[in-house]
Parts: sequence; C-alpha cells; structure tokens
Amino acid sequence: MSAIAAVNDRSFENEVVRSVGLVVVDFWSEGSQPCQLLAPVLDKVASDYTGKLKIVKCDIRQTAFVGQAYGVKSFPNLLFFRNGVLVKREIGYLNERQLSERINAELQEGPNLSPIRHGLSTK
Repeated sequence: MSAIAAVNDRSFENEVVRSVGLVVVDFWSEGSQPCQLLAPVLDKVASDYTGKLKIVKCDIRQTAFVGQAYGVKSFPNLLFFRNGVLVKREIGYLNERQLSERINAELQEGPNLSPIRHGLSTK
C-alpha cells in the first residue's frame, strides 16, 4: 500500500493547507509520460521519508480548481508546502537523487522558512 494519499479539490485544504510540517504535492496528468516515470520515484521517497513529510497526489482532473489557483499548467508539477504555505515548486521529472536533494534542503530549512525568500507571495 502506498504511503501517498490522493487528494481532490474538496480535501486539499485539510490534507495540505492545514497540515503541519512539509507536504509535497504532485500534480499529475494521466496522459503524461514524465508523470508515469515519477510515480515510482515518489513511492520510494515516501517510504524513505516516512514520518518526516507527507506526499500527496493530485490528479488534475479532480483538482482543477486547486490546480488553477496555484498556476499548475505543466506536469508533473511538484509543490512544496511548509505549514500550509507554498515555499517551492519543481516542474518536470526528477529522479530519486534529485527529489531527495530538494526534500533534504527543505527539511534543513526548518519551520522558519519564509515564502518571500523563494520569491513567492503569500497572497
């Protein structure tokens, strides 16, 4: 069983925005080959980081409202949230090493990370 939860427009706020700690959101599309390649990488990383972060998947067909709100236009599109605030975005396929490096960097930043530091607005 995968440690990755599927979320939709209705569950996004509870599963992501109201979560404490680091949450990685994978916006994916069924017809995207890079998304298909990323899926096993996410499963492995979710297993490796159990208890340190949460990873959720958003099928763009079920999260069109949230996807539009966060400007998701390309897939895969990984959004990193810390305590409900978007702090990082990665677009495109990442291998396990690349994804782990990004996650480790975010975990090392700690809870005081400012979204402005990454050029993101909180609005």
